[in-house]
Amino acid sequence: MNKLPLTLAISHYDVVSDLTSGRVPVEGVELRCLEFPIVELFFRMLQFREFDASEISFAKYIAMRANGEDWVTAIPVFPTRVFRHSSIYIRRDGPVKQPADLRGRRVGVPEWAQTAQVYVRGALQHQYGIDLTSIEWVQAGVNEAGRTEKVGLSLPPGLKVTPLPAKNLSDMLVAGEIDAAMTAAPPSCFLKRHPNICRLFDDHMAVERAYYQETGIFPIMHTVVIKTEVLERHPWLATSLFTAFDEARRRSVERAMDMGMSRFPLPWVSDLARRASDMLGGELWPYGIEANRKTLEAFLRYAHEQGVCRKQLTVEDIFAKNVQRRSSF
Repeated sequence: MNKLPLTLAISHYDVVSDLTSGRVPVEGVELRCLEFPIVELFFRMLQFREFDASEISFAKYIAMRANGEDWVTAIPVFPTRVFRHSSIYIRRDGPVKQPADLRGRRVGVPEWAQTAQVYVRGALQHQYGIDLTSIEWVQAGVNEAGRTEKVGLSLPPGLKVTPLPAKNLSDMLVAGEIDAAMTAAPPSCFLKRHPNICRLFDDHMAVERAYYQETGIFPIMHTVVIKTEVLERHPWLATSLFTAFDEARRRSVERAMDMGMSRFPLPWVSDLARRASDMLGGELWPYGIEANRKTLEAFLRYAHEQGVCRKQLTVEDIFAKNVQRRSSF
């Protein structure tokens, strides 16, 4: 039987390395894996539709689905997840000392429809009771000028985002032109240890642990999509690819848990992995639908409330139908 040739574009993560290296095969598929930096990967897939399958921003994907753009279909594979209370940066001498202080302030985001922003704003609204319309939102690149939104927005009444294409958030934060910046990647002023720039939450790990215990939300940043035209011709592919991704994930978690061997350049990896596993209820990095339903449903709700999605989607709206049955664990 001839195998289906398939090109997959994905960034480098240990959790997918056994798949991209070929150590975990995809049944029925001759897989060609291409690794790119995230920004290049997203641009090439979203603008030129270059690849048969690809990692993609979760927010961009559901925004497209809500707009009726169904040229790609996701499988419930989540190669990167990050708790996002750590993503709010402020001035030490500024007016913002706690979440409530963001009311009435000027806050910068790199894109309104960035996945990280959806989670941060969701936490501000639902955990801290902040009306998002009370904030003056501006949009600009993190460290360079010229960044723009990649998808159309449907902002709710009273919510406005002002583009500043000639500015960047890092310089604006240092200069006091904004009171806070919410960014997935830290701004350069923070990375360069500017003495007046810090995180809103100093002990963000403790805050994020408490958030998970309260909500059960483990933020998903990216998912994996397959071109719908490919799936229509080969409907078995979604399950086959999901199964391979899940096996690669299982092996990666096993490496992290290895108490007898240091497989990552970080001390106490196995201890940290086991603590995280205990916090998450025994499954360190779950794929599939049911294990992630709380996170998925919260994100879809936040995205609709914030105008990233034009309509409210359900979990069943966004994943390949035949893999949903396999992913109901």
